[in-house]
Amino acid sequence: MAHQHSPGFLKLVEETKGRITEISAEDMKRKLDWTDTLHPDFHLIDVREAEEYAAGRIPGARHFCKGIIERDIETAIPDLNADVVLYCGGGFRSALAADNLQKMGYTRVRSLAGGWRGWLDANYPISKP
Repeated sequence: MAHQHSPGFLKLVEETKGRITEISAEDMKRKLDWTDTLHPDFHLIDVREAEEYAAGRIPGARHFCKGIIERDIETAIPDLNADVVLYCGGGFRSALAADNLQKMGYTRVRSLAGGWRGWLDANYPISKP
């Protein structure tokens, strides 16, 4: 069930989405199908909370929750030109994180439109513990 977001948060996300690039679930699935051979510098990052990540994730995703991604990303992905896609539950937190990574100098960061829910709605594969 989707969380009811406050008007101020929704306004912030809407403004942020004007500064970032989103990728559709369909394009993300296509990218994952070709990642091993065509995109060796590709990184899929789940910015949801630990319990959300533990319950299920997009195959190949690494976890850096929204609370720590800005602190830890440069160590994990030092290449500012790396191809990075972030996702969360619905595409809001990942949009905010993508905006911050762009401010840190990352040039090829995107947010998954619709997030985890969009991925599930498309019936794409997931990984569970």
